[in-house]
Amino acid sequence: MIERYKRCGNPNCKCANGPGHGPKYYLSVSYPGRSPQMDYVPQAEHAQVSERLANYARVRELLEEISEINHELLRRREPF
Repeated sequence: MIERYKRCGNPNCKCANGPGHGPKYYLSVSYPGRSPQMDYVPQAEHAQVSERLANYARVRELLEEISEINHELLRRREPF
């Protein structure tokens, strides 16, 4: 997830001399052969989306571990 701060362009706004309005959150999703897609994540949904991203990362870790085990079994020529 990407955290951004944006300036509104109003010279009298507090963001003119500060980091900007925010944080605003965006989810960046990449697919092979395509440009990354950025989707806005409302502040109210930030915690839930962060939790789902952590779950996704854990699933990928587990799949990688399973793949490594299977690779080792294939290398040893042992039955599954």
